[in-house]
Amino acid sequence: MSIWSRIAEAVSALAQGEPLAHVFDLLRSPPERSVAFTIAVIALGAKMAKADGQVTRDEVTAFREVFHIPRDAEAAAARVFNLARQDVAGFEEYAQKVRGMFGPDHDSLRDLMEGLFHIAMADGTYHPGEDVFLRRVAEIFDLTAGEFRGLQARFVPGADPDPYEVLGAKPDMSLAEIRPLWRDLVRETHPDRMLARGLPEEAMRLAEARLIAVNRAWEEIRDRAQTS
Repeated sequence: MSIWSRIAEAVSALAQGEPLAHVFDLLRSPPERSVAFTIAVIALGAKMAKADGQVTRDEVTAFREVFHIPRDAEAAAARVFNLARQDVAGFEEYAQKVRGMFGPDHDSLRDLMEGLFHIAMADGTYHPGEDVFLRRVAEIFDLTAGEFRGLQARFVPGADPDPYEVLGAKPDMSLAEIRPLWRDLVRETHPDRMLARGLPEEAMRLAEARLIAVNRAWEEIRDRAQTS
């Protein structure tokens, strides 16, 4: 059964009166975990759409770039989106549910933030309301200020990422100390690792983008050290 078939089942539960936030409680382990991840991105993305007041065609396209929705599953995905957008529950309640669902799995929450940034920047504008929304979700997910700045710098034009923040390093560390951090991040971004923590196969493009950023940060730090 495909991930979108499982999402359709979750939507069926919603149609029977289960609040969307409660559906997250039913999706705590594989393969339901990957369904939960996808629904979380759809639901929080729908809530974020309210931050700048509109849902643009670009935002829908951006979601499709990460999650390839089969034509026969489009109605299910759209229903999740519309229910989240219309639900009286605030985005903070959704974010808290997602945080509780993934527990201490910090990496999956960071993956989810990448998806939200990708959708937020689809129209080429980083709206102040989107910034407030994403900062608050990051707080609920327990992302550090440095992790948030790293994500923001990767996705928002004109914000150059600090290579040390990207790798979780400090400027006074030696190359020998930073190299293991870089290698660990490369390993964490391996597709097998991503699938193991619940990221759907459909979202692997996020991992590819992260790997590019991680390698670029390492090369910048290494080049600085070699020319100093």
